[in-house]
Amino acid sequence: MCLAFPAKVVAIEESLATVEHSGVRRQASLMLLPEAKVGDYVLVHAGFAMQVVDEEEVRLRDALVAEMNGAPRTVFTL
Repeated sequence: MCLAFPAKVVAIEESLATVEHSGVRRQASLMLLPEAKVGDYVLVHAGFAMQVVDEEEVRLRDALVAEMNGAPRTVFTL
């Protein structure tokens, strides 16, 4: 199973972005998301930026993943 992961765009050169998540930098194509700009958070799947996402959504996802890995609960829903 493949999952998209959120990453912050830290640099763009032509249609290739350098994205970073948790200190790891990778390259992602912007061919499907040419409107992305430095500072945006994007979902990356199979080497392609697919969608711009809100920073709060990224924080929520990271907290939920941490919980799945045994961290104390920080996300509460009603």
